[in-house]
This record gives sequence, structure tokens and C-alpha cells, in this order.
Amino acid sequence: MPVPFEPGEVVAPSDPRIVLEGQWGQQPGVAITVNSGSRISFSYAGERVQLLFDTDGLTVAPHLWVTVDDGEPSLHVLEGPVIELSAPDGRHQVSVVVKDVNEHVNRWNPPFECAVVFAGLVLDVRSALRLSGRPSGPRVEFYGDSITQGVRSLSEHPESEGADGTTSYAYLTARAFGATSYQVGFGSQGISKPGNGEVPAGADSFGWNFAGSPAERVEPSDVVVINLGVNDPTLEVEEYAGYVRRVRAAYPAATIVSLTPFNGKHADTIEAAVKSLDDPNLVYVDSTGWITEADCTDQVHPTVEGHAKIATHLIKALETQTSLHRPA
Repeated sequence: MPVPFEPGEVVAPSDPRIVLEGQWGQQPGVAITVNSGSRISFSYAGERVQLLFDTDGLTVAPHLWVTVDDGEPSLHVLEGPVIELSAPDGRHQVSVVVKDVNEHVNRWNPPFECAVVFAGLVLDVRSALRLSGRPSGPRVEFYGDSITQGVRSLSEHPESEGADGTTSYAYLTARAFGATSYQVGFGSQGISKPGNGEVPAGADSFGWNFAGSPAERVEPSDVVVINLGVNDPTLEVEEYAGYVRRVRAAYPAATIVSLTPFNGKHADTIEAAVKSLDDPNLVYVDSTGWITEADCTDQVHPTVEGHAKIATHLIKALETQTSLHRPA
């Protein structure tokens, strides 16, 4: 007979022993993300712990990867409010990464149809939460569309089954630098074009976790990578320059990297916008040709291997043109 779970300490998402990485909005009793690639990590001593989520009102379940110690990630489709983890008695490290928040239903205006609403932990009476080290590496932000989100990286399936934010070039690049990452990707979004799921255009969503929740940073980011434009039917120099000015106003000291769409769309416009700003800490990176249609599941969205190719190129470009360096 399995030993029944006996509730012990209840831990709020804001507890310093829980590390939240990515674009999280804090509200009373919960932390909310609508972005694939966001992470929760913590360490505990004992055998069992429950992760709590508020799933009320959601019409589409988000997908999570859960890893305990050095085990293989386990897929959890979050259809209920509790994920229970168990391991042999000892000290354990847990990582929860958002595989996908569905791009096709409302994930911007509360109440959401799809979002990860983390409500904290319940420890078994024989378990104890330990203090984990805070991330010490650089801080990198990515702003992009469905490619940054990881849509259709696994297959042509248009829903979460085909998407995985942990395969995205943004996630891979951040991990290579040991960076704290803010991976913000919204399917179909452009600089001036709204995204799917009631998400506004990039120029209007920047600086927000979701509607009504300002994106606040404890520390400024070192590098901000912009990969928007492929979904804009037209793009004017001033439109792109205006977006970059918003980013610069939020991060006066960060290196901003303007990365062109991987198919080269609007590359000339983006290059002209970067030059027009005369910003010594603004870098233009032309990614045209980093991948081809053969590296995509549907001629547009990169495969897992396609994302890896992009990350290889981007890591090299960032090491060459920014302060980022991979750990020795």
C-alpha cells in the first residue's frame, strides 16, 4: 500500500526558495505566465511534493515539462490543479518548464483560456523546501513570434502537440550562455500586427506580461534580442525604429540585437531603421540563410534541428558582437 500524502508546509509562489524564470506576472497567491519557455525551479529534501495550479476557466490545457534531478523530462498536460512528484528520500532538484501555452485561444486578457497559473507548493509532512541558488549568469530577453515560441517545431500539428518552447532557438541560446532568460514569443505577432490569442501588436505588448500586468525586472537585462517583422505585411523604417526606441527606453544600458527574420523579409528596412537610430549599443544581425525551407516542418517554422542551427549561428553572433560569453 502506498503511503498517503500528508500535507505539511504550504509555500507561496513568491517564496524566495522558488526560482521563477521568464515572463511571470505576480498576483496575490499566484504567479502567471502566458509564455512558452518560462521556468519554475526549486530544491527539496524528502520524498514527495505537490505543485499547485489554478486551472479554473481554462478551455485549453497548457503543456509542461517536469524534470526531477537528472531524469528525463516528463510531459504534463495541465488539465487538473495538482501535479504530485515523488522520489527516493533525499535532496532533489525540480525543474518545471512551460512547453507550450496555446497560441490560438485568449492568453492575454484575463480571464484566460490558456495560461500557466502557478499557485505554489504543498510539501509532504516529511519533506522540506531548501534554498536554491539564484541564477548568477547574464540576463537575456527575446521578443519574437511563433518561431520564438517554438510553434510547430515538433511536427506540423497546429496545436500544443506540435509546439515546444524548449526547442526554440531562444531557449537554446539562453541555456548555452547560462543566462536568466525572458522568452517572449507570440504566434502571428509583428511589430504592428496583432498576434493570435488576443495578443496586441509587438509595439503595444512590449513591457507587459499580459493585459494589466506590467513586466517588471528586479535587475536590468544585459542583452535584448528582437526577432519580429516576418508577420508584418508591410514594415516602415519608422515603425521598426519606434519599437526599438521603446526597448531602449526600458533598457538604457542593454545591448539590443535586431535580428532579421530568417527568410530575409524586411531585412533592408530593419537595417535602415537600425542605422537611422545611430545607437552605439544597437547591433544589426542579418540571419538570412541561417536555415532553409528544408529545415522547417511546414516551410516556415523550424524543426528541432532547424532551431539548433539558428542557435549555433546566434550564439556565435552574440559572442562576437555583445558582452555574452559561454561559460568555460
